[in-house]
Amino acid sequence: MDVAEQGPFDTSGIEVGADGIKRYTGLTANVVTLLKETVERHGDRTAVVELNGPTATYAELWDRARRVAGGLRASGIQVGDRVAVNLPNGLDWVLAYWGAHLAGAVVVPMNTRLSGPEAAYILEDCAAAYVVSPGEPLPDGEPVDLPDPSRSDVAALFYTSGTTGRPKGAMVTHDNFVTTVESVIRCRELPRHPDQATLVSVPLFHVTGCCSQFMTQVAVGGTSVIMPRFEPAAFLAAIPEHRITLVTSVPTIYELVLRHPSFPTTDVSSVRTLSYGGAPMAPELVHRLLDAFPEARLGNGFGLSETTALATFLPHEYAATHADAVGFPAPVDDVRLHRPDAETGVGELLVRGPNVVAGYWGAPEKTAETIVDGWLHTGDLATITDGIVRIVDRAKDMINRGGENVYSVEVENALAAHPDIVEVAVVGVPDPVMGEKVGAVVLPRPGADVDGLIPSLCDFARERLADFKTPQFIRLVDGPLPRNAGGKVLKTALREADGWTEVPRLR
Repeated sequence: MDVAEQGPFDTSGIEVGADGIKRYTGLTANVVTLLKETVERHGDRTAVVELNGPTATYAELWDRARRVAGGLRASGIQVGDRVAVNLPNGLDWVLAYWGAHLAGAVVVPMNTRLSGPEAAYILEDCAAAYVVSPGEPLPDGEPVDLPDPSRSDVAALFYTSGTTGRPKGAMVTHDNFVTTVESVIRCRELPRHPDQATLVSVPLFHVTGCCSQFMTQVAVGGTSVIMPRFEPAAFLAAIPEHRITLVTSVPTIYELVLRHPSFPTTDVSSVRTLSYGGAPMAPELVHRLLDAFPEARLGNGFGLSETTALATFLPHEYAATHADAVGFPAPVDDVRLHRPDAETGVGELLVRGPNVVAGYWGAPEKTAETIVDGWLHTGDLATITDGIVRIVDRAKDMINRGGENVYSVEVENALAAHPDIVEVAVVGVPDPVMGEKVGAVVLPRPGADVDGLIPSLCDFARERLADFKTPQFIRLVDGPLPRNAGGKVLKTALREADGWTEVPRLR
């Protein structure tokens, strides 16, 4: 079978358009209205708690965000301008995010771990008209009249790395956002009332933290408890202190939490929903989570920036028996395989739905390559058995380091500029906690100082790459890298070889 079946989700109020795409009826028109309606219903409820920091009710969030919007407008920001939010997780990030929306701008959440050149490229690519930076006061001014964006207007750009080594801005529309919020509520069977709190332990600059967690809580009037940085002890302490009902995170974080010495004595009974995704989850870890959070419904969410976080979901009833699967299509999504292999059934996973982004900012040719006749080519290899999707491999050049996608070409391009490097290939090195770490196989220049090459290369990489992209394993070879008849490096052989030198992280 190469088409996934509709899962056991609420499919009421869905219509199929002339284009064959299913859509929810009666959804809020845009994210501005989404926030406004919640403020009107639940203005006195706590919207945001920055862990060990300030808090804000929905009414306070609304008033302060409107002042940020006024400050942006006073600085010259017009409707459709790009406003980059280069802040860590916290209340200021939330205020800047909503302030930009209320000013009618397109929000560009910035990965705060990028190096200077990487961040500069994104700011230039999107032609950012304003950058909200750490250490600077938020824009402030008189509240402005509210914009009324259409569903198809671009609301945000989430930059995602590509195989060319250059990040691309996925254009998330207002319809993409409100669709994913509705899908998350239905797939996780979340109550549509404010008596809930989520613990945001992943970056808000990723679409999962922003949309699947934070904006979903905004829609129901719940509380987002935001961690400025992940720490296992703080994660565990926050659950009973704030009566956390929902946690969503990547496998690495769950592994570290379960290993922490304080976990056995932590009261986690308030957690009713536990979702995971962002990286492959070992079935063994799924079963440990089932035991560790007995009051919670577990679920595995799969998606990309290009699907506004969620494309498929494996509900609790299947978590134990299908722990290696990513589940059924979200209620308004269609999922199928492209050119499945006749023997293995493996093919490229395609997704179609109103959550698929409008394309890549300023890159129509890349958009046309990736979204064909409404179907998103994910680059992930999968099987579909009994209507359930399983991811069996990724685009082979991608490394998934604890939920952070690292494309080997990007790292290879940076390392290849080192004067003592002849050839370099980057592959994933298995790691029990992170899933994979970045490894570089290097052929030095003849006559190079081999003894000093590894530290020199590490310093070189740290100046040009984000910390999560810098190699943590390096292997020097004394001959050309193995290649096939077409001249392509045989990375399978490189992954299977040993002889790695582990490089300590400095930051």
